[in-house]
Amino acid sequence: MDEVEGSSAEEAKTPSRERILLAAKQLFARDGYENTSTVAIAREAGTSESQLVKHFGSKQGLLSAILDRGWSNIIARVQALQGGAALPDHLLAMLEAVVIEMESDQELKELMSLEARRVRKDSRDVLMSRGYRQFSTLFDKVLGDMRRHEQIRSDLNLEAVRAALIGMVESLLRDQIVARRSELRADYSFQDVKQLLEVLIVALQGEAVQPLKYARG
Repeated sequence: MDEVEGSSAEEAKTPSRERILLAAKQLFARDGYENTSTVAIAREAGTSESQLVKHFGSKQGLLSAILDRGWSNIIARVQALQGGAALPDHLLAMLEAVVIEMESDQELKELMSLEARRVRKDSRDVLMSRGYRQFSTLFDKVLGDMRRHEQIRSDLNLEAVRAALIGMVESLLRDQIVARRSELRADYSFQDVKQLLEVLIVALQGEAVQPLKYARG
């Protein structure tokens, strides 16, 4: 029997796939991916390991599905805001969507910040979720449109720009999580992050500057 005996009536109303996703998300965020077994996830979800394998293939497949859902929600936020916004505003909205989605879902924030692209002990591969790749493709399109409309400096590598902006947002959010568990200080708000992003996007549109010349000892 696939479902665990004694499951509550409320659990019975929720499909096993959804229960597994919710249970894994909670356990991964609380205990860490490596420390969470598929047995514990199935037990928390009120189902069996066979159902987990049926829906997700493996624990890594389950983590990927959780991250994909998060990125799908971020992309939905971006699409809802598209309208007739200027390209630099659209770029800012994409970055803000990442922050807003993670701030509204602290478990997702934990997983995206700490677990999304780590090398696992049982594999040398880095998990790169489909949702993140889709978001990156949309981000690259906006940057490309800005380049074509001469709204971004011609001397900048657009792939480097994308990596820098998305990586900075991820780092800002990750430090907030680390600060809760250590002596690191990360006392900044969403408005602080937004202001910083606005400054950087304006700078991307400016004139090329001369490289800094460091004094040699």
